[in-house]
Amino acid sequence: MSTATNFRTFFDNIKITNHESIETRYGEITLSLNKRFRDLESRSRYNLQVGSYGRWTAIKGISDLDMLYIMPPSEWATYNKAGGQSSLLTDVKNVLLKRYPNTNIYVDRLVVCVTFASFHIEVQPVFEQLDGSFKYPDSYNGGSWKITKPREEIEATKKTNDNNNGNLRYLCKMIRAWKNKHGLGIGGLLIDTLAHNFLNSNNTYADKSFGWHDWMIRDFFLYASHLPNQDYWAALGSRQRVSVKQKFQKSAKKAYELCLNAIEAEGKPYEGDRWKKIFGRDFPSTRDQLLKAAMESVGSSSYSFRNTEQFIEDIAPVDIRYPLAIDCDVIQNGFRERLLSELISLGRPLMARKNLKFHITNNGVPAPYEIKWKVLNIGEQAEKRDCIRGQIFDDSGYATVNESTTFKGDHAVECYILKNGVVVARDLALVPISETI
Repeated sequence: MSTATNFRTFFDNIKITNHESIETRYGEITLSLNKRFRDLESRSRYNLQVGSYGRWTAIKGISDLDMLYIMPPSEWATYNKAGGQSSLLTDVKNVLLKRYPNTNIYVDRLVVCVTFASFHIEVQPVFEQLDGSFKYPDSYNGGSWKITKPREEIEATKKTNDNNNGNLRYLCKMIRAWKNKHGLGIGGLLIDTLAHNFLNSNNTYADKSFGWHDWMIRDFFLYASHLPNQDYWAALGSRQRVSVKQKFQKSAKKAYELCLNAIEAEGKPYEGDRWKKIFGRDFPSTRDQLLKAAMESVGSSSYSFRNTEQFIEDIAPVDIRYPLAIDCDVIQNGFRERLLSELISLGRPLMARKNLKFHITNNGVPAPYEIKWKVLNIGEQAEKRDCIRGQIFDDSGYATVNESTTFKGDHAVECYILKNGVVVARDLALVPISETI
């Protein structure tokens, strides 16, 4: 398949699949608020969809949805007083509790969060200003009013997308697939801002289509890897501050190198496998089935094994929003020798007969949450021993996994953190073992 065909298929695989459910919930929330504050039967008026869904840069698995409800100007006097911000959010919450009495609905400082089965909607009541911006309530420390300018962000997205043959939204979606695959906790507005800045920094991709998307994502990662480390960026359009939750430069550099390898493999059977290392399973396979069968017929695999690996994407939606890091204590004879990350940085693969204790070193997910793990054995020795493993299992309650180095090959331990049924953080530790018992 051609590069253009591969990327078209990839974008089809990551498109949002539950639009109807999302739009139904938006409409129900809007109708309830319109009835309460305007005595109006409308599911669409005075509702502004914002965030990545509103900018059309989201992909499947999106779980964090945002909407503004534009309050009647006549209500300003009711809430523009001491404690008014908290009262406004509480009133909105109570309206929605009547519509959804069995749903978890709560005030979270700036918004009312409505938690559904596979996504939640953060509802922000706002008062529109003459310049098109909005005042929204901040209930913290007695309350205050702040300004947001989502329309400017939506317009900037549309303008740059139109000026680049639709490539801004495609680029934003590729970056989201990458961060979900590699567990990078960077926010959607930051992703869209960096992609917007990249395309506006040159006109290379202003007239390009799918056949150039391999070079476009490669060049973006190179661009991102050279950006300075800073705590915030100015959002596209609005220029409001967007905080950096997790540094991305080193990860972008690794992704750039993976892109070089994938582009080098163009037209070869394993091309898709290399892109999967960047984007995950949604990138289409390019392996020729006849070639695979031919290799098997000449004995490239003279033994059989059970492929027992499970994938978190088949169990829950993946929408990475928080940082997570795991490491491993390497133990022998009851004493910790070093952290696995230290050994790997020194270029020292593990020998057999070691005990390993994997544990979480950094977790940015607010409680409550669930922890799951996967231990995967990779390579010839694992296949010969019929010991691929790879099943996903629940944490035992100690946020740790105990393993041992038994046979030669690469092994992987991955940790997932789920909140409200959605994978919001993940990290992978690779374990190279250089000796077989």
